Amino acid sequence: MVPELVTCFDRSLIFIRELVADLADEEMVLQPPGVPNHGAWTLCHIIFSCQQIAGELGVEPWLPGDWESQFGYGSSPSAIASRYSAKSGVLAALEDARQRLRTALLGIDESTLARPLPDEKAREILPTMADALLQVVAAHTAFHAGQLAAWRRAIGRRPIGVFI
Repeated sequence: MVPELVTCFDRSLIFIRELVADLADEEMVLQPPGVPNHGAWTLCHIIFSCQQIAGELGVEPWLPGDWESQFGYGSSPSAIASRYSAKSGVLAALEDARQRLRTALLGIDESTLARPLPDEKAREILPTMADALLQVVAAHTAFHAGQLAAWRRAIGRRPIGVFI
């Protein structure tokens, strides 16, 4: 299951990069009415989520300490562009997160999947590592890819082909 999970993750991130490829830095923080998250926040949230799930696999945190309050669960996007790195920097951070998580995933064996999730609070919902990895790496990333696709349309950009 691990190689398939990594392939799914890679495909989602390819789609995500395509969704923002033609956008200028200032477009990344456009916040149309009724759309909950703009592009800059969504990308940073995915990066932070990669760090969180990689941490469950034993990877040391690599992002600045304020990322949790800015991009973690329950945070909100800001329309202030200066709160975000340029799109190129965010995409570089996304690639770094992808590589770190990918390396961690490819380094585990299948027996790891049956282990209880180390985060006791989250274990109520995601009891095993397999549950958590599928939810965060596959479902969560794809969910936000879909949000980005809808956001892209809401800011007046043409749709990008589906990634599956």
